[in-house]
Amino acid sequence: MVALTQLPPNLADPKFRLPSLDPALAVEAGDYLLDRRGAVLRVHLDGAGADPPAVLIPFDRLFEVRMAAALRLWRALNGRHPGHNPAALSEARRNRLILALRALDGRLDDATHRQIAGALFGAGAVPEREWISHDLRDRTARLVRLGLAMMKGGYRRLLLHPYRGRS
Repeated sequence: MVALTQLPPNLADPKFRLPSLDPALAVEAGDYLLDRRGAVLRVHLDGAGADPPAVLIPFDRLFEVRMAAALRLWRALNGRHPGHNPAALSEARRNRLILALRALDGRLDDATHRQIAGALFGAGAVPEREWISHDLRDRTARLVRLGLAMMKGGYRRLLLHPYRGRS
């Protein structure tokens, strides 16, 4: 979310004005969702208004995240493509998280790793004899560990993706 506030008039570019925000786009009081060129950007307007507009960016550990969001908003408001969302998860990452949550469900229902692997990858993929040394056994164990870690609060790291070192 990008927080907009009012800039002192002597610092502002008199030619730039914030486009009017449609009240129908309001999510909550002061919070809006803007759809520009396929990118959905969340904006918070300060109660005092934002004319002339300025971005409020605190110097905290999420400074880089906030800067990237502000730059994407600036590009979108100036008619440019906002660019790739750095916080978007790749399809492979999303699929791994889905498998981890499914593995967690199995684990919480007291299923064995072999049963979980059968549910995730198909019963035919799980060998009868070589299970101990099979790569699906290790992969299933890693997915169960990831699911348990997410359940114990690790899901919050998703909010900082791809800025992992800031938690």
